[in-house]
Amino acid sequence: MQLNGSQILMECLIEQGVDTVFGYPGGAILNVYDELYKYKDKIKHILTSHEQGASHAADGYARSSGKVGVCFATSGPGATNLVTGISTAYMDSVPMVAITCNVASSLLGKDSFQEVDIAGIVTPVTKYAFIVEDVNELAATIRKAFEIARSGRPGPVLVDITKDATANTCEYEPQKPNKRDNIKPEEKDLDEAVELINQSKKPFIFVGGGCVISEASEELKKFAELLDAPVCDSLMGKGAFPGTDERYTGMLGMHGSKASNYGVSECDLLVAIGARFSDRVTGNTEKFASNAKIIHIDLDAAEINKNIVVDSSIVGDAKEVLQILNKRIKKADHSEWVNHIKEYAKKYPLIIPDGFSGPYIVDEIYKQTKGDAIVVTEVGQHQMWAAQHYRYGKPRTLLSSGGLGTMGYGLGASIGAQTANPDKTVVNIAGDGCFRMNMNEIATAVRQELPLVEVIVNNHVLGMVRQWQSLFYGQRYSATVLDDGVDFVKLAEAMGAKAKRVMSREEFKAALSEALECKTPYVVDCIIDSDDKVFPMVAPGKALDEVFDENDVEN
Repeated sequence: MQLNGSQILMECLIEQGVDTVFGYPGGAILNVYDELYKYKDKIKHILTSHEQGASHAADGYARSSGKVGVCFATSGPGATNLVTGISTAYMDSVPMVAITCNVASSLLGKDSFQEVDIAGIVTPVTKYAFIVEDVNELAATIRKAFEIARSGRPGPVLVDITKDATANTCEYEPQKPNKRDNIKPEEKDLDEAVELINQSKKPFIFVGGGCVISEASEELKKFAELLDAPVCDSLMGKGAFPGTDERYTGMLGMHGSKASNYGVSECDLLVAIGARFSDRVTGNTEKFASNAKIIHIDLDAAEINKNIVVDSSIVGDAKEVLQILNKRIKKADHSEWVNHIKEYAKKYPLIIPDGFSGPYIVDEIYKQTKGDAIVVTEVGQHQMWAAQHYRYGKPRTLLSSGGLGTMGYGLGASIGAQTANPDKTVVNIAGDGCFRMNMNEIATAVRQELPLVEVIVNNHVLGMVRQWQSLFYGQRYSATVLDDGVDFVKLAEAMGAKAKRVMSREEFKAALSEALECKTPYVVDCIIDSDDKVFPMVAPGKALDEVFDENDVEN
């Protein structure tokens, strides 16, 4: 059948199972939006306040659902406003297809109004970037984009379509989506890993975001039981292994628990699954797990030996690899080692200080949501407190910008998460600095009647930067004080949300309870001390076993 390019795009989206897109219209993409109007019964469009909000919403939709997130933007500044969200998704392996429209093909390369080479701009931060000038190539390109985004190690793909390609017609034939098989692990690699596992006396398991993506939770739990080992995770790995399990020791790295950091430093075998050994996890790489043999399981061969040189590696999907290993490794008894790590956890617990603080706020959110919320964060101190003090029992329940560290990510992402999970409680935890970045998306949440809860941990400073200034820069607080009288409650109310400012534990308990019952967006502005800090901490360039906390600083 003969269809124009915009119709072909709609049909291909439906083919790929897309029911929701996030975006912002403009001149170059007008043909697509005109067609979207006719498809509104099949594809829901959520108009965000800014294109960056659309990209973060598509990201949150994808992370919380496991589906491919989709965002639209027009040419020029509309397209470039997606770049931060695309980069965020790329760093955290989030499947996303960003669709932009450019000027007509006859105007490309002529500095036309709102023309920009968006495909060239995003090439370093996408799995692939396409530009389509011929309508005959459009359907195949859209299908390929979704296949690339969801296969192997997931990630964002951009498709830029010229305006004439959205208007011209060609023959269209429906197809079913292609599925790629995962890479099969090498037998010799499996044998080598099994041998190391069976020989170990003090094993430790390190869980990364790959375990969430591959949905390996069940296999991971069985593996931990067979190996009889303690388990730690990265920020991206939260929820893959239950945070309430007795084997769980907390996060690893710069703001990881002492139990995890000491344990990884002392273990004789570290099994890293779906993790990329970022600098925030390893500390000083020359001293990282220096007493251990390291096994690295990852779908992306490029990650093997990239940051940490390992003794054994298996390239493959985490779920499939663990299924195989669980059949081959011996049931072990490492109770003495496990109890040793448990003693660390008892001796060095995470502290909720007296008074009204970030850790208290997160702990109260955990209690009132009974650990069953989707928690979204911005980036900074509040992000680390959310990682430390909320005990994630399931995967896809913590959404946070890990690799890129994008301030302004959380509110858009929470809109995407709430859209994908209308029956779930969604709480975005933000710092006041982050909230300023994209707070205009409160208007989007109100327009969509989303019952999400926005908790602002408001210390009137850029908290994490101030913490570094306090500890490492002689308390020179350059450009980090935000005490300028901005009233977040009035701003939220002006955009149609309910809002309340709280300054004590009792006030927060009451406000959070009310917010969780509210059917519309609710902003809770929590005033805490400017000098509250995230502990434990490993100083930049130091080894994990040099981790310190507030008691060490005082002494």
